[in-house]
Order: sequence, then structure tokens, then C-alpha cells
Amino acid sequence: MTDQTYDLIIIGGGPGGYVAAIRASQLGFKTVVVEERATLGGVCLNEGCIPSKALLDSSEQFALARDKFATHGILIDPPRLDLSRMLARKDDVVKKNTDGIAFLFKKNKVDLVTGTGRLGGKSGELQQVAVATSAGERLLSGKRVLLATGSTAVELPFLPFDGERVVSAREALSFARVPQHLVVIGAGYIGLELGSVWRRLGAQVTVVETLARPLPSMDGQAADALVRALKKQGMKFLMETKATGGRREGEGMVLTVDGPAGSSELACDRVLVAVGRKPLLEGLGLEEAGVRLDDCARIAVDADYRTSAENIYAIGDLVAGPMLAHKAMEEGTVVAERLAGQASVVEYEYLPGVCYTWPEAASVGRTEEQLKEAGVEYGAGRFSFLANGRARCMDETDGFVKVLADKSSGRILGIHIVGPRASDLIAEAVTAMTYGGTAEDMAMTFHAHPTLSEALKEAALDVMDRAIHS
Repeated sequence: MTDQTYDLIIIGGGPGGYVAAIRASQLGFKTVVVEERATLGGVCLNEGCIPSKALLDSSEQFALARDKFATHGILIDPPRLDLSRMLARKDDVVKKNTDGIAFLFKKNKVDLVTGTGRLGGKSGELQQVAVATSAGERLLSGKRVLLATGSTAVELPFLPFDGERVVSAREALSFARVPQHLVVIGAGYIGLELGSVWRRLGAQVTVVETLARPLPSMDGQAADALVRALKKQGMKFLMETKATGGRREGEGMVLTVDGPAGSSELACDRVLVAVGRKPLLEGLGLEEAGVRLDDCARIAVDADYRTSAENIYAIGDLVAGPMLAHKAMEEGTVVAERLAGQASVVEYEYLPGVCYTWPEAASVGRTEEQLKEAGVEYGAGRFSFLANGRARCMDETDGFVKVLADKSSGRILGIHIVGPRASDLIAEAVTAMTYGGTAEDMAMTFHAHPTLSEALKEAALDVMDRAIHS
């Protein structure tokens, strides 16, 4: 059957798709979203950002009760873990978030079709999307189509996912028991975060990484500080080491790894493969529609997010750039506003990245290594949380803030934070850089005392050799 004509058909109800839908509807476009899941929110809300942060917070509470309450004069019996209750709380957090998106769809009059969508060719001037639903195929017609299907975990060819012993992040969020030994292949955001969860809950965790340090896009000093903190928590790192094979043995796995000392075997009961993600392009009918891919096998788009096919657009993990939910959300907003004739842009140079371990790590702008490679003259200021009054009160003194600023103009070029609540503190850095702020601007701005944010002010002062408390 053929449905009514829409102004915009969106395939994918994740962060990019649902935000684009809501904004487009606000701007007067008749909009429909095609989503294959029973719930909205995509990987982020269902099996990524939200459930992982729920477990990170729960496991951090458990670790605090076990390891730190006594230092605050709070004496309790050793805490016991009820993993099923912890996982149930995580699922409840997810449900409340996905229900919230469904409510926003109703509020903004966004239509939803549950099923798997693919480009179905043109009918006159209209684009068509064929949707395979539980009740059969539906054919949607619209003036424009936006592709926002997101991404999926990359599988190692010699170590395929089995959902039990060799898993992606999806399964690592729902282990029925705490692993005795979890091996994480890949020292990126996902691997370190989920490794942290299970380490806090009692697992031995070993991280295997082919590069010399984790989080290669992060400032080197920040990455080193994060690794030191995670090692203190008991995580083990095998850097410059590559997993080359694996086999089932008894109830567990034996991995073959090649490192600086040669080849060796690593026994464990669970393996989390977190080596990256790839765009979900299969089954969309791109080739038939004339949608071209770039050299990195992502959809090529212009500044308006138009693909090579007329009236077909793409955003989020399908296009170039970091695979981050907040990037997709911003692109969803901008593509809808551009369709309405507004001159909105995504300022990619101010896109923050966050690793939600504890301590957290967050950054925006260029790293010190990038500035050196580009020959940019810069000043650097640092301030340790060890000298921050609020951090001392919290007993959370690991890490520092680093501010990098242009030598002549003072304009901030990058800010890197390792420490408590870095994920929240980075917002001030993004705001300052977005509006062309200088280190002096940040240094001269009031920061309430005592707060963690004072570390930003002190680091900015240090750029000018004017730090007070270091």
C-alpha cells in the first residue's frame, strides 16, 4: 500500500534521526521516521551511551562503598553485589529514556513506522521508501529522505561474535555474572568504559591494544594520566600488542597475542571486542539509488548533507567524522534547519570527546601533538586537581586540566581534562572556544569557590604564568 506524502522520510530513529525528525516537525515539515527497533533512540539509548553510563554510575557507587566510604568516616559491612538488580536498574533507565523520545514524537506530531526501510526509487518527483513491517511491506513517499541508520560493532574475522564468550558492547552490558577474567581488545572509549565497569565489580580486566597508547585522538599527557589511574584500579594493559587468534577451551577462551616480547597465549572467560564501529549501510539500496560512498566507505555528502542522489541526505555515523551521538544530534538539527532555508552549521572544530571512566577524560580542540606537528606557536597551562580544594574535599585528586592557547593572540586552541566530572567541565571549554575566547577571558571569568571548575581558571592563568594555587 502507498501512504500519504511526507515532506521528510527519515530512516533510523537514533540520536541523529530522532532529533532531525523533531526539529523538522517544529519547522513545519510533515515527517515520518522508519525504525526497525521496537523502541526509539538507536544504539545510543538502547545499547550504548545510556545503558553504559547507567552501569558506570552503579559500579562507581559500588566501588565507593567498598573502597572509599571508610576514609569519609562511613563504616559499613563489606557491600554485596546484586548484579541482577543493577542490570534491572540499567534497563529501567533505558526504558525511561526511550519512552521519553516516544512522548516527544507524539508531542511534535512525528509519525513512526516500525520496520526495516530501504530506498525504493522515485515516483515522479517523489522519493519512495519501502518498509518491511510485521504486517507486510509499506511504501512511503516523500519529497526528501534522510538516512540516519547509525553504526554497528566491527567484528574480527578470526574471532567472530558468538554473543556469549566473544561479545560486542551490546552483550557486555548484560553479562549474567561478573567475568573472572575479561579481555578487552581495543583501548578506545567503549573498551575502557566497559572494562572499568567489570573491573569495579570484581573482574580481572586486561586491555589489548595494537597502538602504543589508548585513545589515540586524545592529548598524549591526558591519555598517559588516564592509563596510570586505571592501572592503579587494577586494570592491566598490553600495549603494542595484537590479538591474532582465539579458541574455545573448557568454559573459556584462549587468545593468541603478539607483543613486544613475541607471541603468547592469554586465557580468559570473556572477550569484549571493541576495535571500532562501521556504518550500517547494508540493505539501504544505496547503489540502486545512486548514492556514492567516499574513500572511507561512508556516504559522501556536501555542506547541506545532500548525497549524490537527488533529495537524499545522510548524517551521523553514515558520514565522515567521529561516531558520536552529540555529533549526530547536531547534524540532525542542522540538516532540518537547512531544509528550511536557515544558515545553520555544525562547528566540528569544537566537537568534544569524553571517556566516562573514573577519573573521566574529556577534550575539545587540538592536542599538543597536533600543534607541534603543524608548527603552531602556542602556550600551555596546566593545573592539577591535587591542588583544587573541591577535589580534595571529594577525595578525587587524580588528573589535571591543560589549556593550549595561541602564543600571539591568546585564543584557546584546545582544552584537555582528566579528572572528576570532566564530562561536565568540558562544556565550559567548548563554550569559550566556540565564541573565540582567549586564555585570559577564561582566567578573568568568575568561578565559584570551591568548585572543580576553578581548575580551568587556574590552568588558563598558568598559560600566562599567573597561576595562584600551583
